[in-house]
Amino acid sequence: MSRRPRRNHSPAFKAKVALAAVKGEKTLAELAQLYDVHPNQITTWRTQLQEGAAGVFGADNTAEAAEPAIDVKTLHAKIGELTLVNDFLAGALGKAGLLPSAKR
Repeated sequence: MSRRPRRNHSPAFKAKVALAAVKGEKTLAELAQLYDVHPNQITTWRTQLQEGAAGVFGADNTAEAAEPAIDVKTLHAKIGELTLVNDFLAGALGKAGLLPSAKR
């Protein structure tokens, strides 16, 4: 007996099946037959839907928390370091005659 090729279901299909399972109007066996999916897979999708449902309403709080804090002191130090390197290279190129408008 040959195995059925692996199928990739779209997120919309998974949501539709999981919502049907959450409603509880049909049994898992009926849903599995209706959507041609294994009952264990429906249970997994239903669990994922129920666990992720709180994220739909709390998305604003997680977006702010995920944003990293900016360390201004470190950025100013990096800007100073890069300015120093640019000035040094401009002077070196000017002395070598490769840059006509070098700072001296």
